[in-house]
Amino acid sequence: MKTESSTLAFSAFMALLIGCAGIAATLASNSQAILLDGLFNLIYFGVALVTIKVSKLASRPDSESYPFGYSYFESLVNLCKGLLIFGVAVFALVDAIGALLTGGRAIAAGIAIVYALFATMACSLTAWVMHKSLRHLRSPLIEADKSNWVINSVISAAVLAAFCLVLLLERANWQLALPYIDPLLVIGVVLLCLGVPVRMASQALKELLNKTPEETIAAPVRQAVARALADTDTQEVRVRLVRPGRLLYVIVHVVLPEASDVSVTNQDSLRARVDDEVRRYYSPVVCDVVFTANTRWAAPSCGLLVEKH
Repeated sequence: MKTESSTLAFSAFMALLIGCAGIAATLASNSQAILLDGLFNLIYFGVALVTIKVSKLASRPDSESYPFGYSYFESLVNLCKGLLIFGVAVFALVDAIGALLTGGRAIAAGIAIVYALFATMACSLTAWVMHKSLRHLRSPLIEADKSNWVINSVISAAVLAAFCLVLLLERANWQLALPYIDPLLVIGVVLLCLGVPVRMASQALKELLNKTPEETIAAPVRQAVARALADTDTQEVRVRLVRPGRLLYVIVHVVLPEASDVSVTNQDSLRARVDDEVRRYYSPVVCDVVFTANTRWAAPSCGLLVEKH
């Protein structure tokens, strides 16, 4: 896939395909593990449609209504994805525990194995397509999708292995254990993957709250700013960063000595140099460099620098 929209559209189609297959297989096999997988994919399909719309918005410039652009919508979508996946997982966990306490549930292993094999192959293919797309596309939306499909592949493979075990137990005539395989499988899958939606939602929430991005991003940017200003006599340099979605905002406040001879022209040149250095490490980026000779200043939440007298 060469574009973000086509990659996300493929992801949405695969989620719909696997979801519909999961619901059909649930009716035939009575497996709640398959129902969980089918519901998860159908919900993800709904979110994917919104994701495609947001990916188009994220490429637009800012406007009067959204002066800081649309990048925050990406974080909002990832937050919703994480919460939805978490909600489905908790619902399935409660249902599985209830099934265990009431004697388990019988399933048709043959149909379940066919579905699990199909789901494993389909999820693995989609995860591979997402991975290939990330080689030439920088997109947090595709990164989130890739994480989802990798986990989905692992889940489907685990479900396939468990249903094969059910078939072996049937042939070994271990009838007492059979009703408990499906709810135990659901519990194991949920506990294995619960950290993924939690991490996805917490990361998106941090971005929405304008928390400084992780050091793997922040440290190289600070070093780039320091290099760009290495030949300039400065009293203090403060770098603030936020990253909503794929866009990185960098605000650099350079405090010059009182007797500094840096002219307005030189300041423009330094701004361009800082911007070039930062872009070597991250793009897309909005870099704002402000110079002042007054050390008494404050930076309000809106990012404007105000001198105190």
